[in-house]
Amino acid sequence: MSAERLNFLVVMADQLNAFSVGAYGNPVVKTPHMDRLAERGVLFENAYCNSPLCAPSRFSMMAGRLPSKIGAYDNASLFPANVPTFAHHLRLMGYRTVLAGKMHFVGPDQLHGFEERLTTDIYPADFGWTPDWLNPGERIDWWYHNMSSVKQAGIAEATNQYDFDDEVGFCAMAKLRDLARAGDGRPFCLVASFTHPHDPYATRSKFWALYDDDAIDMPRTPTIPYADLDPHSQRLFHVSAMDAAEISEQDIRNARRAYYGNVTYVDEWLGRLQRLLADTGLAADTAVVVLSDHGDMLGERGLWYKMSFFEHAARIPMIFSVPGLPEGARRSQPVSLVDLFPTLTDLAQRSGAGEAPEPVDGLDGTSLVPLMVGDENAAPERVLGEFLGEGAVAPCMMIRRGRHKFIHSDPDPAQLYDLETDPEERDNLAGRSVVADVEEALVREMETIWDRSALHDAVIADQRRRRQLWQALSTGEHTSWDFQPHRDASRRFMRNHLDLNDLECSSRWPPPGD
Repeated sequence: MSAERLNFLVVMADQLNAFSVGAYGNPVVKTPHMDRLAERGVLFENAYCNSPLCAPSRFSMMAGRLPSKIGAYDNASLFPANVPTFAHHLRLMGYRTVLAGKMHFVGPDQLHGFEERLTTDIYPADFGWTPDWLNPGERIDWWYHNMSSVKQAGIAEATNQYDFDDEVGFCAMAKLRDLARAGDGRPFCLVASFTHPHDPYATRSKFWALYDDDAIDMPRTPTIPYADLDPHSQRLFHVSAMDAAEISEQDIRNARRAYYGNVTYVDEWLGRLQRLLADTGLAADTAVVVLSDHGDMLGERGLWYKMSFFEHAARIPMIFSVPGLPEGARRSQPVSLVDLFPTLTDLAQRSGAGEAPEPVDGLDGTSLVPLMVGDENAAPERVLGEFLGEGAVAPCMMIRRGRHKFIHSDPDPAQLYDLETDPEERDNLAGRSVVADVEEALVREMETIWDRSALHDAVIADQRRRRQLWQALSTGEHTSWDFQPHRDASRRFMRNHLDLNDLECSSRWPPPGD
């Protein structure tokens, strides 16, 4: 690598599937900045989340470990403060670590290794969203998904999510300028985490106008009758009330058009951040990473949102552009979000930031740097996934090994797909003699990885604890765990303990005379 003490800019989208990025082959969506980043870096064609749900996916990514190993079961699971993250490790390597935007941390620790946090989160930090596997028929309408996002898809100039993401982008830009003007000599890792294109599917008119209604591509796999869906998908139908509204072809087209508009919105922020890196002289020493926490079914099979291991819900974009590493490269080997932690610390170590600390509890991920530079033997041997949130009634496991994907939950029939011959996952091969050896090997592999009965009991017990605690903590005066951003006005702009001449000079970039 040519850079010395490499900086990191990680731009994270929410609910962005790999199929909705131009560099991944979508001919409709407009993602010029992601596409150019792929031309200057390494694109992983088969990158997965390790849990198709926001909080578990993000906790797992931060920790480099599978969700079940850190108790990251659902969107109200505690992220324990004693779990080391890549932010902790980069700090130990001399990095300044900064978070702007969403990470859905649950619990009193709202930093998890980040030295600075610039914004609050868009989602609550408490236990209020805890599901209950003991009441599988329960549907909690005030926070579960429903079809209003699809039925009301269209134009909106202001939304809750735009309010949040506009602030995230603004704060990330301001921090980059600060780092360029008054850095303390340390390299930085800045994570800018946007909540778009997560539903609701409402986009600003400028992004809606970029797309022609007739050009919007419709789902590759049309709606599958409810009776023909696998049991987990049937449960998701109930959880998200997909059977409570008649979804027309125009509804689907509107939702996908608005979703694409919001993908372009995130792409626009990526472009702004990259231009600022160039304008401030930081680009040559900064690796840029683009990824997402999980995907969105977007009407495939008649399903919406996530919580499934079908490709549209579990496959994500993952692009690394690193000074001195290959450009325009594509890697087809399956990788996942748990690989981010060891990859960042490996890149930091190789760029001269010092030796990476030994992970106390080990990692489930693998550094992708050797694979980036062309060592195909260094690819992870498999990708593992777990879903333990609402819509499940028992642990749901996924193994992607080579061309095959195996999905198992004890109450349901197994699913086995050959993604080379059946990329749309329409032909479940489980139970067929032609793949009996493959299925038996994957079942044995699953048995060695997970104690499903013990995990089931652990999830039930944790849900019961959290639901009781939520009742207690919301009784009487409620003390919020939500992050409260603090900005010291005595240190902003001009104040009388500062020298105006020094201030004006130090706040310019480039400095006067350069």
